[in-house]
Amino acid sequence: MKKIFLYILAGSLCFSACKKDDDVETYVEPEDIAVQNNYDDQAIQKYLTEHYLDAQGNIKTFSSTDPADDNETKLSAMSPLTLPSGVVYIIRPNAQPETSNPPVTGTPIGATDITRIMMRSQTALAADNDGNVTFISYSDFYNTIDGTGSPLIDPKFYYITDQDPLITAATTDAAKQKSYYMIEGFSEALQKYKAFNKADGDNYNLQGVILVPSRAAFARDPHYNYTGYSFRNRTFIFNFQVYKTEARP
Repeated sequence: MKKIFLYILAGSLCFSACKKDDDVETYVEPEDIAVQNNYDDQAIQKYLTEHYLDAQGNIKTFSSTDPADDNETKLSAMSPLTLPSGVVYIIRPNAQPETSNPPVTGTPIGATDITRIMMRSQTALAADNDGNVTFISYSDFYNTIDGTGSPLIDPKFYYITDQDPLITAATTDAAKQKSYYMIEGFSEALQKYKAFNKADGDNYNLQGVILVPSRAAFARDPHYNYTGYSFRNRTFIFNFQVYKTEARP
């Protein structure tokens, strides 16, 4: 009787382990980078249909069980725009400097400006799992909203100067290039917005979403170690508000 019980227990554990392994989404890098680029685009479009913005502009995932968000507007229905680089951006209605209350004229964001940005950002891998292309393996990038509560000041992934110590002291050819640090697709898209003139301690009201496919980020190139994780093939998702900008001296 004990042997029968042990056999049943062993079989149950084996089934559970197999089931757990089957449930884990895995990523296999496509040999052809064009395939990865296609995955990125498909995953971005899927992401836009599965998420919406709450009252403060935070990205939220639609619930399959809670009807409370049934009337929320999908990101895909918020007039997303796509740049030639593949970057997709959404300018959130009624959350821009021009339409704030009281009205404030926004400041154009320059390519080399010092920026102060409140943000929640992530990276993810676009993968094909049994014919379903979607984002997996999410990881945090910068999150000032749930972290310090203060804007991120002059991030190097937006702009870095040739005179920055990271570049002047670099010991490899790759690290001497701005592209080693900058997420070019993010820099490109952010200039489609205008900056507020807010104090660092002011409450946030996020003004947009930027999704940067891997080809407009670091693709498969070497890059700066921002978080301790590789950004190879990773898409970046930014949910943000530009509190203030100023011209770089």
